[in-house]
Amino acid sequence: MKTRILKVPLAGKDESVLGRWATTTPDGKPDLAKWEVPSSSSPSSEDPDPDLAPLHEAAHLLRTTSVPVAFPTETVYGLGADATRSDAVRGIYSAKGRPSDNPLIVHISDLSMLRSLLSPSPPSNPQQEPTPHHHQEANNNPDPIPPIYHPLITRFWPGPLTILLPLPPHSRLAPEVTASQPTFGARMPASALARTLIALAGAPLAAPSANASTRPSPTAASHVRDDLDGRIELVLDGGACACAVGVESTVVDGLCDPPAVLRPGGVGMEELRGCAGWEGVVAAYRDGDGKGGGVVPRAPGMKYKHYSPRARVVLFEAGYEVTAAGVGMAEVEPLGERKAVGFIRTGGWGAAGGLPWRVEAEWEEAGFVVKEGVLLGEDGTVRGGLFDVDLGGNVKGVAHGLFAALRELDRLRVDVIFVEGVNDETDIAAAVMNRLRKAASEVRT
Repeated sequence: MKTRILKVPLAGKDESVLGRWATTTPDGKPDLAKWEVPSSSSPSSEDPDPDLAPLHEAAHLLRTTSVPVAFPTETVYGLGADATRSDAVRGIYSAKGRPSDNPLIVHISDLSMLRSLLSPSPPSNPQQEPTPHHHQEANNNPDPIPPIYHPLITRFWPGPLTILLPLPPHSRLAPEVTASQPTFGARMPASALARTLIALAGAPLAAPSANASTRPSPTAASHVRDDLDGRIELVLDGGACACAVGVESTVVDGLCDPPAVLRPGGVGMEELRGCAGWEGVVAAYRDGDGKGGGVVPRAPGMKYKHYSPRARVVLFEAGYEVTAAGVGMAEVEPLGERKAVGFIRTGGWGAAGGLPWRVEAEWEEAGFVVKEGVLLGEDGTVRGGLFDVDLGGNVKGVAHGLFAALRELDRLRVDVIFVEGVNDETDIAAAVMNRLRKAASEVRT
């Protein structure tokens, strides 16, 4: 099959074009119980909104086929399939080349959908095709969402936070979602586009990042097609600003004591500690090469190597003492003549890591500028190609541009990428360094 990219033309439009929260809380905030898709979004309505035609096509594919659909969230692009159907979920593992013991995160449109997964009951007609918002409310029953998560949901949802929940008996979720674990991860994306797609599909969507397994996560529709062309039919393109966070969600486990972060991401440790019951949250993840041996992963990203470009990546931890001239020729001498080197800088290094070079061209990518030039020897002769990317000193900007920068340097076929690390004591910086340590072939400390 040929993978198509369908643009969702919503730039500059109000979120209400996509949907709205049915009610508000007494303090005027959105009530996350029900996300409603406007009546104009229905193809059968008297005045259907043409902007939503790509979403309807994607939702139809999700309901009727086992081929996953790629769509943008505020973190990265996800590869979605109906989380209640085994054939659909197996399509994700097949398209990505993902190990089957690596669990998937379930994306929900609203809290009523989540509650239906925690307190499921068999449908009155098992053969009935799901329709938008075909999920059960928690009628006069105690809230099945564990109280430990209520403060997090209030503060961070919809947003880049995944919570680990107990799998109920006779769960509606396909067993392939949980990889035989007694828990599942759930997230309500901040992207209104994503929530509306889920609502139109009428089912929760299992959705890991829409990349080939181990590759850098995609933050643009073109990244998805680069990896998965011919493996999936459709990519929804949300535009240049769709993935504003740029790294995946934080995964937390509030079912243990103390509660734990299983994967760092868009919500930081200090932010979590500001919520009741989470003051003592601890890190339960390991940075590094992802060689987990026989470890059974409780969340995505805990066991396997991830986020790696094809080029060799050398990561310099924050505070690494480079020479006065920068990274130094000793780092590139082993490459030999006429090789190409790439640099990703985060505010501390000079251009090209301080190496002698000559700029010959430059162009702008999403959120950063790539400068192309040649590496010069001490005698001024050309030693090879050099590409320089400066992501700036703002860690949110680094997070937003990191995966795209790794992919761009890979596209340029550099032989090695030197990356300047950031101090991971701040919130999202921990996620940035977690991804870089997993991507790195070598780490210099």
